[in-house]
Amino acid sequence: MRLILCGGTGFIGKALTHALLSRGDEVWIITRNKPLKSPFDTDLPHPQYVTWAEWNASPDRLGDFDGIVNLVGESINQRWTQKAKERILASRTETADRIADNLRRMSSPPNVVVNASGISLYGHSGEQVFDENSPVRPADFLGKTVVKWEEAADRIPVKRLVKLRIGLVCARTGGAFPLIRLPYRLFGGGRIGDGKQGLPWIHLQDMVSLILFCLDTDSISGPVNAVAPDPVSNDEFGRMLGRVTKRPHWFPVPGFMLKALLGEMSTLLLTGQRAMPRKLLNHGFQFAFPKLEGALRDITR
Repeated sequence: MRLILCGGTGFIGKALTHALLSRGDEVWIITRNKPLKSPFDTDLPHPQYVTWAEWNASPDRLGDFDGIVNLVGESINQRWTQKAKERILASRTETADRIADNLRRMSSPPNVVVNASGISLYGHSGEQVFDENSPVRPADFLGKTVVKWEEAADRIPVKRLVKLRIGLVCARTGGAFPLIRLPYRLFGGGRIGDGKQGLPWIHLQDMVSLILFCLDTDSISGPVNAVAPDPVSNDEFGRMLGRVTKRPHWFPVPGFMLKALLGEMSTLLLTGQRAMPRKLLNHGFQFAFPKLEGALRDITR
């Protein structure tokens, strides 16, 4: 396949690029600035780089492509000032709008676009488990941002659009997991708030595999919950992390303390969702790490 990858230099994007190159796909990464040196293994074909300005100026300059994967989005791990919230939203919606505009101007646009999204648009849940048929009920800034993100993605003129509703992507390095693990390394791990909030998670290997699966499976379209089929709460996640790393899970962090330290951003930790990847399971996708214990043992071994 010939693929355009937007966000190919990020945490998930790097792992996805490596997987695509390993199976023989041709990858063109759209980026703000071309790197001076490729960050990928020398024994693999290197991805090609093109700037947004170059692609926007002439969408047909790269030839025909089979698909586009869009993972662009400014990090939400920052204090949510008004300006930061505007940047977080704009980075998502404006990128989708750019892709839509370029596809309208391509003489032979690709058949599939896989666009990142977020699991938080379902709202907050305790014991309730969400799948792709659950109603969209955003309850905070991030949920409302994801709704607008998907609305922008829906404007992309493509035969098949997949919207990946992504949870916490866990890996040994990169992403948020090393920060979650840090208190346990220091023997200070424990639940956050009351610990009942859902914590949707997925191993990075499965995250990459399901993107490839969505690219290759013509029958998949629309929203896809990009989470493992093992919905857990914050407290359950922490207890399992303590168990597999042989560290105590005993030091709770009060919600009021997080609100004082992080402001509105504390909703990332104090609220959450339990979710199931119903569509992936119905299409026969096989998770390498379907259970939390196995995923955490692999990441922390």
